[in-house]
Amino acid sequence: MLLLRWVWTETGQESVVPTVTFYTLRGLMFVLSFVLEDWAIHELVQSPQRRREAIVLVASSYVTWTYQTHTFSNSVETLLVAWSLVLIQRIIDNKQRSSVFSSGLLAFLIVFGVFNRITFPAFILIPGIRLLPHFLRKPFSLTSFLFFGLLTTILAICTDTAFYTLNGLTLHGVLHSPTITPLNNLLYNTQSSNLALHGLHPYYQHVLINLPLLLGPAIPLLLLTPSFHIKLPLLSAISGTIFLSILPHQEPRFLIPCIPLLLSSVRLPRSGTAYFRYWLPAWLLFNATLGILMGVYHQGGVIPTQLWLSTRDDVGTVLWWKTYSPPIWMLDGNGRVVNTTDLMGMQAEEMIDRLRRAAICETESNINTNSDIGSVGEQDGEGATYLVAPYSSTYLDSYTNKNITPSAERKDVDIDLHFDKVWTYTRHVNLDDLDFAEDGVWQTVKRVFGRRGLRVWRVTKTCV
Repeated sequence: MLLLRWVWTETGQESVVPTVTFYTLRGLMFVLSFVLEDWAIHELVQSPQRRREAIVLVASSYVTWTYQTHTFSNSVETLLVAWSLVLIQRIIDNKQRSSVFSSGLLAFLIVFGVFNRITFPAFILIPGIRLLPHFLRKPFSLTSFLFFGLLTTILAICTDTAFYTLNGLTLHGVLHSPTITPLNNLLYNTQSSNLALHGLHPYYQHVLINLPLLLGPAIPLLLLTPSFHIKLPLLSAISGTIFLSILPHQEPRFLIPCIPLLLSSVRLPRSGTAYFRYWLPAWLLFNATLGILMGVYHQGGVIPTQLWLSTRDDVGTVLWWKTYSPPIWMLDGNGRVVNTTDLMGMQAEEMIDRLRRAAICETESNINTNSDIGSVGEQDGEGATYLVAPYSSTYLDSYTNKNITPSAERKDVDIDLHFDKVWTYTRHVNLDDLDFAEDGVWQTVKRVFGRRGLRVWRVTKTCV
């Protein structure tokens, strides 16, 4: 990013436009995945024929096109897991030397992985046990591993402390109040009340729902893999899935590191067989469909909406509900300070209460109930309050649709809030809002896909 900033300033611009930064990061993730992921598969798969099959499978998987080209921490975790396994394999295979360099580099990647995501050890713990005999035979390798691991940990703590502390990096701050990101993350995720904001899932979610969603027709190939073919990549994927299934919050993206490992462990059906003739079209159709759904529509309105908000001059507070966390840095292009609140999956009643407290006052006579665009009268220098939420959230209908009468239990409290729709992005589907248990399959599909889109409302309240 420093290089991009240097090149951009040569054009006479003071700061990089957020759109340019966004697409540069996307391009960088594509290149890293294209080079490092394929390289890791070359290292982990020994057979040339199996290697070609693995690279084709991984390259044709929609997970590679969509998730892996995003700047998700899960995408970075995928590369770190793959290359940690490569280094573990190199150290195990090299029985004649201590592999001091590989051990130090492995320690760096492990610490980097833990500070990137606390789920990282789930993929490395069991494969890493195979290093114990090597460390016992080669003490210099263990010394290198511990030294560089400790050094990287100290550097990571200092970096996070400098980033999250207002006073900057000081020796007193590092010694007495350091910012240890993995510890804070672990403490946050051990509280069920916090996880409930993101959604709680049954323990079988990863195995029975998320893996089939990510692998599709590759699941039968995985089930037919002989037990004696369980090597390092498959062992890492199995251990990661088992450990992550213990946690109550389970999203498909948490299993992204498993996908290249699993696809490089299966065997394709023999070409020319009836099984292959049916399997190949199913694989292509599955990935084309999911690639469009997950790459274009699923939470697809978050970035365009944030870019639209950055062009507004009246924005003071923006509340996001039932969406991915919006990238706040994309608002910095115009130099304004916007109070962004991510309500995640907060209960609807609590969301309305937060919205009521954030909304600015406006008299009844100044409310333009038919306006789709325009500015709202600011009060005492306050900026306008906006709510961003998926159109599939039917709870908001009684607030936003004047033709719908509020329910009896909300009739007396809803009249003080006024919603003016100011923007809509139609290529947005909130798959996190699927609720088959309560609404049924057809009604859920009809609501989520029939009412696709992300909407922005300007919200005011009547103050007496």
